[in-house]
Amino acid sequence: MHATWASFDGDLDGPFSEIQRMVRSGGKRLRPAFCYWGFVGAGGDPDDERIVRVGAAFELMHAFALFHDDVMDDSASRRGVPTTHARYAETHCREGWAGESRRFGEGVAILVGDLAFVLSDQLMVDLPAEVWTLWNELRIELNVGQLLDLLGSVRSDRRLDKAERIARYKSGKYTIERPLHVGAVLASPERGLALVPGLSRYGLPLGDAFQMRDDVIGAFGDTAVTGKPVGDDLREGKPTSLLARAVALADPAQREVLARVGRPGLGDDEIAEIQQVIIDTGALDALEERIAALAAEAVAALDDVAITPEARDELRALADYVVARVD
Repeated sequence: MHATWASFDGDLDGPFSEIQRMVRSGGKRLRPAFCYWGFVGAGGDPDDERIVRVGAAFELMHAFALFHDDVMDDSASRRGVPTTHARYAETHCREGWAGESRRFGEGVAILVGDLAFVLSDQLMVDLPAEVWTLWNELRIELNVGQLLDLLGSVRSDRRLDKAERIARYKSGKYTIERPLHVGAVLASPERGLALVPGLSRYGLPLGDAFQMRDDVIGAFGDTAVTGKPVGDDLREGKPTSLLARAVALADPAQREVLARVGRPGLGDDEIAEIQQVIIDTGALDALEERIAALAAEAVAALDDVAITPEARDELRALADYVVARVD
């Protein structure tokens, strides 16, 4: 498809190349992994080409979310390289084209994300209706979570229940729970649907733990590892469960420091001061304890899910990875 559209008009080579670059530039491939083990766990044939297509669809759908997320967050880099909207804005400026460079770059990135969204759908053609129902549901949940995240950032919302709802819908469900569901139902609609409640008892707490680990990385992650500026979530004012806990535990002086989160132009020294307050309040330790408890809850739930022993072992290993990762 890339070659077809690039030969139609050379200007289309760049957008399709951006999708290719995003998908091939790294990432944890967690969504295809959980989908695969949901599929195998429900009795699916590992050699079935459909599970490969669905795994690729998850990666393209994730790319769509990242292209749009980078625009919404005004992120200059991802995985250590300039984001798509930043690349096209720079090209616009260098070429001296008409209009505003920023708006052009963002417009192209939105359209590139839309292309990735359509390409992901094309890989789902001819799959059972039950799979399509789950696929559409997870995409609605993702977009709902992103919208709540956007609103929470501009409102400086620091309520813990709101932060945890955002975490579950913008990330946790579509990273772990729904890929498991899709894989299981793809293997066998009847058997897969029967497994859905049990898989949720694993997927929901682990998905929450996954996003809480992201909260820690977003506030304290090493730029050399994450490919993003230090304290990225603090600069953007993200409504995270980590920050909500810190605000709830802070004294008045500490709350004044935490109130700077999300303000334009925060310097490294200010980020370091905010990070220290998060540590001093005990919020970081409290969140680490919560992550461990959620992971243990998820792993324990696997004992009561009627999946293959191999899938159960692999899902336990994935749980360990999810809570220990640093990027």
